[in-house]
Amino acid sequence: MPESRDPSDKTLHKLEEKAVKPRRRTVLERLLSPFKELFGLSHLAAILSLIGTAAMLMLAVYWFFRLAPPHTLVISSGPEGSVFHTNAVKYFNILNRNGVELKILPSQGSLENLQRLYDPRFNVDIAFVQGGISNAPQGKEVLSLGSIGYEPMLVFYRTNTTATLLSDFKGKRLAIGPEGSGTRALALSLLQLNGITNGGLTILLDLDADKAADALLAGSADAVFLTADSAPPQLMRKLLLDPQIRMLDFSQADAYTRRVNYLNKMVLPKGSLDFGRNIPDRDVYVIGPTVELLARKDLHPALCDLLLDAAKEIHGRATLLQHKNEFPAPIEHEYPISPEASRYYKSGKSFFYRHLPFWLGSLANRVLLVFVPVVVVMIPGLRMLPLLLSWKTRLRFLKWYRALLLLEHDLRGAMDEPKRADLVARLDEIEHAVNQMKVPASFADQFYSLREHIAFVRGRLAKR
Repeated sequence: MPESRDPSDKTLHKLEEKAVKPRRRTVLERLLSPFKELFGLSHLAAILSLIGTAAMLMLAVYWFFRLAPPHTLVISSGPEGSVFHTNAVKYFNILNRNGVELKILPSQGSLENLQRLYDPRFNVDIAFVQGGISNAPQGKEVLSLGSIGYEPMLVFYRTNTTATLLSDFKGKRLAIGPEGSGTRALALSLLQLNGITNGGLTILLDLDADKAADALLAGSADAVFLTADSAPPQLMRKLLLDPQIRMLDFSQADAYTRRVNYLNKMVLPKGSLDFGRNIPDRDVYVIGPTVELLARKDLHPALCDLLLDAAKEIHGRATLLQHKNEFPAPIEHEYPISPEASRYYKSGKSFFYRHLPFWLGSLANRVLLVFVPVVVVMIPGLRMLPLLLSWKTRLRFLKWYRALLLLEHDLRGAMDEPKRADLVARLDEIEHAVNQMKVPASFADQFYSLREHIAFVRGRLAKR
């Protein structure tokens, strides 16, 4: 017959298996283990540290994504075909190859661009605006990224009109540009300086660039005012090369620049437009403001670097009216230069954007700004936490060391059996209390040292 086994043997076998097989730790215990073992925290302190660490990491992740530059920008440019609009398309191409989409909103010109920057309904981030716009909204919501080029005011008139000064156009039919254009704003300012206002014999025509040019060629307008704000360069060149049309030479250019601080004097050199036909047939002085690249104050710093890089590529070349690398430049007028733009002009792009592609530079920069400070703050903080929480444990050790010192002191002198029994009882009480202590792993050395010292005192007691 098979030998029957005692049920108690099975129970004992299961207990042995449990003793041999390690208990599987829960997820929470695994998470708490580093705090307990590395930093020597109690269970409660480890839980609080885990919660605090998780909260800090969640906040860091939130800021990591919060600080990411947007993938889309909106620019208010100018009329289609104008220099403003053409430059906006160039910005679109440069930003697009860096992973940023630029949406272009055509406009009537500088004044409308500026109004859109202040109007939250348009969500415009950047815009081209000529300096010196009168009656423009003011406020801290808009900052300048710098000037990107000159914008000369070109005044064209028919050869049968005698004019050497701007004041000679009093009583004439003048096309000064549509409402919302920087051309119109600047023309009105210059005409007012010469005592010319709308009314009486002088007629101011609100025509766009194409209609103004047609009116001038047809003889229904005596002069037109054009700038890159609203006129395409092809149209200006067409008028410059037409033998029936002349361009006004601002012989008082120095005086204008002294009276109006945002105006600049420029020279169109003799023969620069056509050497063969010697157009113009003399040096022609023109005046005009600079064009500023304005942005809302909440523009992402990384995009500021990217835009100024694009501006350097587009506007940094030499032209008839400017030298190479003259623009972009930190020239202030009504709007202060943004801090990020000032930093760019002084030291260039930041390290990551200088050596890495835009998207990778942005990623590395955000890691440096967000996660590195978290690690630098969190690890010393966790190391300091045990020091703050260890005073109670240290006091408990000191308490039993004090009791052990007193007991060893009582070993001196005569020893009888009652005294010996009392000392043994006191030592047993100390040892039992110490063995019941729960201490963090960081106090293991002190715990075992205390037990060794208890054994040392017990050995001395046994010898007595």
